[in-house]
Amino acid sequence: MLYLLTTIISSLDFSFYKSISIFLISFFSNTFSAISGGGAGLLQLPALILSGVPYYQALASHKLATVALGLGGSLRNRKSLKNDIKIACQILIFGLPGVTFGAFIVEFISEQYLYLFLGIISILLAFYSFFKSDLGLSSGNKELNLIHKIRFLIFIFLIGIMNGSISSGTGLLITILLIKTFGMDFLRAISLTFFTVGIFWNFTGAILLSKIGSVPSNILILLIIGSFTGGYFGAHLSKLKGNILIKKTFTAVCLFVGISLLVKSIMSFL
Repeated sequence: MLYLLTTIISSLDFSFYKSISIFLISFFSNTFSAISGGGAGLLQLPALILSGVPYYQALASHKLATVALGLGGSLRNRKSLKNDIKIACQILIFGLPGVTFGAFIVEFISEQYLYLFLGIISILLAFYSFFKSDLGLSSGNKELNLIHKIRFLIFIFLIGIMNGSISSGTGLLITILLIKTFGMDFLRAISLTFFTVGIFWNFTGAILLSKIGSVPSNILILLIIGSFTGGYFGAHLSKLKGNILIKKTFTAVCLFVGISLLVKSIMSFL
């Protein structure tokens, strides 16, 4: 802890209030992300960019920080993971190649079109969750036939590509995919999302993206502390309040993520 504080103080090249702001943004955005199963990038990534961090470095920093979110959430929800190790392995085996591919092509693709696509998807998810009153409130174990298994793995790979390239909102997609495919409730699906996407996908993407440019250590440490504490606190709240709170938060975060991405896409066209 002393080393972390020393590193922050010695490498701090921005104001104290700006440092506090970045920490608080990280904490609260990851708290809501821990409850909803994604969406930390709604506040955290734009905050980094507005702080003057180049996009690719900001994306790498955000991904490293969300590994801490995944660790915090998984630590609190570790008991929920025991029965879903097989599904977790499928998400990792088929998702990590997608993340790798997405990180490699991020320099060659047009961000505004990806933002537009993911923004529309996020808004549709919000409306779907709002009007589907029983979505994710009870947990089951659907048996999948071959066609459904193949479709699930294809979606995992495609979402992995989006995770490696733009990050924002992909955890929400995995959460809803698990609910619809396997009949999970929100708490169970989010626990699995934290473990697979939050830790392994984001760590892989961060390592690959960090090769594009160095990650600023002073900002990164603040983000990691905020992400871990926010992730643990959010997972704790979701445990206490249950699936109804998670569903409402998921719907709200999906809507705000979608609107944010649409605005970002429209502004990039101007």
